[in-house]
Amino acid sequence: MAHMIWRGAISFGLVHVPVLLYPATQSEKVGFHRLDRRSIDPIGYRQINKRTGKEVSRENIVRGVEYEKDHYVVLSDAEIHAANPESTQTVDILAFVDAPDVSFLYLDTPYYLAPDRKGEKVYALLREALKASGKIGIANVVLHNKQHLAALIAVGPVLALNTLRWADEVRGLDELKLPPESDRKTGVTARELEMAKKLIADMSDAWNPAQYHDTFRDDIMALVKRKVRAGKTEEVEQGEEPRKPRRSAKILDLSDLLKRSLGRSRGRATGRSSGTDESDAPDESPAVRTRPAKRKSRAAGASKETPHRRRRAA
Repeated sequence: MAHMIWRGAISFGLVHVPVLLYPATQSEKVGFHRLDRRSIDPIGYRQINKRTGKEVSRENIVRGVEYEKDHYVVLSDAEIHAANPESTQTVDILAFVDAPDVSFLYLDTPYYLAPDRKGEKVYALLREALKASGKIGIANVVLHNKQHLAALIAVGPVLALNTLRWADEVRGLDELKLPPESDRKTGVTARELEMAKKLIADMSDAWNPAQYHDTFRDDIMALVKRKVRAGKTEEVEQGEEPRKPRRSAKILDLSDLLKRSLGRSRGRATGRSSGTDESDAPDESPAVRTRPAKRKSRAAGASKETPHRRRRAA
């Protein structure tokens, strides 16, 4: 069971929904530790002066804000504490907006909210009202002595609170060189666009997060288990040379690249559902229909592997 972070209430208008806040995620990363290879002792953290390279005692460490390059304003703990937002234990809803209007770029950390103190009815009322309206609540909330903007979202049976990045934390697009949003100016043809749309349709699937895995973590933990079973917990083995990335063929014709991609995606689809009626399949270009049988069988066989496994094997 996840540890409760705080107990508070959702506030909108004159309505208060008593809730309990829980983390909605857990870290599954590989926990590497720095060790002394001579004794396998952990390497601790040292406070080092970056200019002199000397260690600094804890009582000589203060906090400061850099207001220009290499110039700082020193702030005391009391000053920082006085500037902290007051912990109100309230999810204070400021407005309701259409869910698609909030870009993925702003999403930060998700939490679960559960009803508290006989608040099940008003909790359910807010949840169902959000679902019916297609809206999400934009709120202020204080967590860990820091003020956050957050989105209150109805996700199935639960109300989720997802902290959001502030507007000035998301970089603007003016520093990027992007192609114009016009087919004529980019040189994209109607035929290429149609093939790209068909490729997206062929590769479309229902979202199932359980079918994707952190294969790096899986491989590292499998290696750890093998070394533990073999009693090689303190040996540093010389691993294989890192595999060089495979050099792909230079395909300058975008249409040709799309044709090949369409052929591969349809081969995978055939492998997933062998009972598909050819009359129901989308029209293919002549180049796709007349591709060699050997190439087509390879594409069909590739469908037995999950997408992330294919990428790693490449």
